[in-house]
Amino acid sequence: MTELSVEVVQTSSLGDRSYLAHDGQVAIAVDPQRDIDRMLALAGRLGVRITHVAETHLHNDYVSGGLALAKLTGAAYLVAADDEVRFDRRPVTDGDEITVSPRMRLRVVATPGHTFHHLSYVLDGDDGPAGVFTGGSLLFGTTGRTDLLGKQHAHTLAEHQHASVRRLADLLPDGAQVWPTHGFGSFCSATQSDAPESTIGRERSANPALRLESDDFVEQTLAGLDAYPAYYAHMGARNAAGAGLIDLTPVAVADPAQLARRIADGEWVVDLRSRKAYAHRHLTGTLSFGLDGPMSTWLGWMAPWGAPITLLGDSEQQVADAQRELARIGIDRPAAAAAGSPEQWAGGDDGALGHLITATFADLAAARAGTPPHGLPGADVLLDVRMGNEWRSGHVDGAVHIPLPDLPARLADVPAGTVWVHCGSGYRAAAATSLLQRAGREVVHIDDAYAEAAGAGLPIVGDN
Repeated sequence: MTELSVEVVQTSSLGDRSYLAHDGQVAIAVDPQRDIDRMLALAGRLGVRITHVAETHLHNDYVSGGLALAKLTGAAYLVAADDEVRFDRRPVTDGDEITVSPRMRLRVVATPGHTFHHLSYVLDGDDGPAGVFTGGSLLFGTTGRTDLLGKQHAHTLAEHQHASVRRLADLLPDGAQVWPTHGFGSFCSATQSDAPESTIGRERSANPALRLESDDFVEQTLAGLDAYPAYYAHMGARNAAGAGLIDLTPVAVADPAQLARRIADGEWVVDLRSRKAYAHRHLTGTLSFGLDGPMSTWLGWMAPWGAPITLLGDSEQQVADAQRELARIGIDRPAAAAAGSPEQWAGGDDGALGHLITATFADLAAARAGTPPHGLPGADVLLDVRMGNEWRSGHVDGAVHIPLPDLPARLADVPAGTVWVHCGSGYRAAAATSLLQRAGREVVHIDDAYAEAAGAGLPIVGDN
């Protein structure tokens, strides 16, 4: 008897997981990301042949690699029959059973909620159901959000989501594994969970959809929803059309003169180094989106769709990694790139180099008391760039709130004076301070955890 194995291909930057289920000979790829070379490499290491590629839904948070993977491997491409797509697929619907091998079968279960035509796939082996690929339906301790197809559908889809999760729990034994695509930091998740794995049994005790009645679940789900990345608007249509093979070949290298021109033209020239390296020294006019954080999510959200983006990294590998990240969300080809140091990007012109003033919440408290330490400027304005739900759960008294994704269009709304900027940990604040600095504002980057604010003596208030 051959035991089935399920391997995880994690895309932590987007908060997603793809899966490769196999019996030692043949395999099923579930919800593959755009860069299918990872899935192909995994199958090669395992010595298995991908015969089926399954999509749980038309994704909103990334461009799928499913069609390209199916074409390259000759695999059957399983996509919901009710989804309108512009490519050949094997249409599947509720109740279908797919024999992948004598030892491995898939059962298709309609689980609308995250989308109207969402499917889950129960993986059956010789001993019955091993688990279920739940996509954006049943997640670890939560469910997929229900507003991505428009707020007008959110209530109806939340009702569907509740019923779908209940259906899965009724179909499967407590020991069945749960393999979701979303929920590891993805904005497709209604809430977040730190759990590394789960089963149907664990979800019975932890998941609101299995603990609350429908009306309470719907109310809680809708109340918890916050904004989601603007680029999501382009993903569904791209996936319905079907994406071709990804092109990760290096882009054109920009020399100092070209970088200066792009910056002068107001283009998005992005520094991928850590925010601490950026603060120490950077090419003036560039923007901080460190690859050590969720770069693609925030950059893809904030940069105008289709606008030229230039990538600056301390190595060619860093640039290549960023190019891969961006291709996953449909930003296929950056306009240009350069690897090296700020001094090299400036072409020896020290006047083209800048730095960011950094501080802590303790420094802010001192500045507000009229005694800014270390020669720091006064704190005329405190700008909180966290998201709406974070702000409503508590914020520093007197702060101005502009969520980071809104800042490019609302720079004029930031009051006059020196602006101290904070977020939850420092990453988003670095992006915000670089935007403000590019706009000619005097800024201070609070590179500190928001949890330290109260301990520094800063008054925290709620949004009443």
